Amino acid sequence: MKPYKINEGDSNTFKKPFVSIITPAFNEVDILEKNLSIICEYMKSLETEYNWELIVVNDGSADETGDLAEAFASTKDNVFILHHMFNFRLGQALRYAFKKCQGDYVVVMDVDLSYSPDHIKRMLDSIIETRAKIVIASPYMKGGKVSNVPWLRRKLSIWANRYLSFIAARDRFSDKLTTLTGMVRAYDKQFLSGLVLKAMDVDIHSEIIYKAMILRARIVEIPAHLDWNFTIDKNEKRISSMRILRSTMMNLTSGFALKPFLFFMIPGFTLLIISIYPLAWAAMHTLSNYRSIILSSGSITFPISEAIATAFFQSPQSFIVGGLGLIIAIQLICLGFLSYQSKKNYEELFYLNSEIYKNISIPNKVPYQN
Repeated sequence: MKPYKINEGDSNTFKKPFVSIITPAFNEVDILEKNLSIICEYMKSLETEYNWELIVVNDGSADETGDLAEAFASTKDNVFILHHMFNFRLGQALRYAFKKCQGDYVVVMDVDLSYSPDHIKRMLDSIIETRAKIVIASPYMKGGKVSNVPWLRRKLSIWANRYLSFIAARDRFSDKLTTLTGMVRAYDKQFLSGLVLKAMDVDIHSEIIYKAMILRARIVEIPAHLDWNFTIDKNEKRISSMRILRSTMMNLTSGFALKPFLFFMIPGFTLLIISIYPLAWAAMHTLSNYRSIILSSGSITFPISEAIATAFFQSPQSFIVGGLGLIIAIQLICLGFLSYQSKKNYEELFYLNSEIYKNISIPNKVPYQN
């Protein structure tokens, strides 16, 4: 295996931004060599603007992906291969590459090139122009496009991003995001290095966005074209369905992490509103029975008890449904307040830890010049 090293280039290396392109790969033997060549050829066209390196993470592939990647890298000075002995899934692969890459900016691309390489320049131009910490290639924003994606997967992806967008809407000051689950992004490396990431799978995308929001980082989207220009055989459809189910569950979990209190507050207040009707009915009939008892006879010692008993006899379900609904609603609302406080405490601790980490791990690399 070629030893991993910093791209040393000529004396002008740090006069241009240095870009690390990361492409995770798992069992991609059919497309790997061709698509890596396409990426490299495209990056060569940008060499007047950027210095670059390509990092391929072979995430425990069971086919010849690792050997092909090594053979390809052996002919390139700035292509490096990182290997996992076992498949640790996407999150671990990205975290591994984030630690190894040397760029001022990090661009993550899918090795199947469902997003064409020209997105790289557009994201880099955007992150430099806007001084954002993250730029997301979004096929779901205005100007974006989706082609050749199976209907079910497309709809699930759209609704997952709408769900996460709704949950995260008030956690940042810039425009509302439309794509929180997408992998194709550009990052400011110094900012990315300050994020302590834990996710092992596709939920790493939501985790990065969530933690960036806590730090009030600027996040920008650019219109993108997602194009699945290949056919899927029966076996891949079966595997894809399993991945869709896993991704759906992770998206639900990510939404809970973003705003856990909504998962208690919304059903709590909904149940409270629902319980008001039967409780109001019980209260009105109790009052009506009380008046009737007082008018008909003044000898009853506890007229209010008699009025409640009469109302309960008339409609016991109103008392039961309304009472249980009220009790559960109060419990959910209390849990919502507790989870909200817990979230705030977590955000304060994460922000504090990030500031401490940033102050004790200042990079020694000479900054590039525009």
